[in-house]
Amino acid sequence: MTGPHLLVLYDYVEDIVERRAPHREAHLARIGEWIEAGRMTMAGALGQPPTGAAFVLRGDDAAEAERFAEGDPYVLAGLVTGRRIIPWTVVASA
Repeated sequence: MTGPHLLVLYDYVEDIVERRAPHREAHLARIGEWIEAGRMTMAGALGQPPTGAAFVLRGDDAAEAERFAEGDPYVLAGLVTGRRIIPWTVVASA
């Protein structure tokens, strides 16, 4: 799975674990839709307890990465305090 990808990195509110419950199912469903469509390869929380999240999208279309984030229930609910989209050229993977 080499080639261009985008990393979408989120920073979460400090009390994400308490506040995410009403939005978690929809958030995970959105991720599942993007993975099933082949546009995302991986997603997961960063830290324990989570302080943010990382998403790996195929290709280099930053507008598509913004579309993912703008429609994410966590973003819409104000649980994400910051986000970055970073181009990532994968040169090797298992």
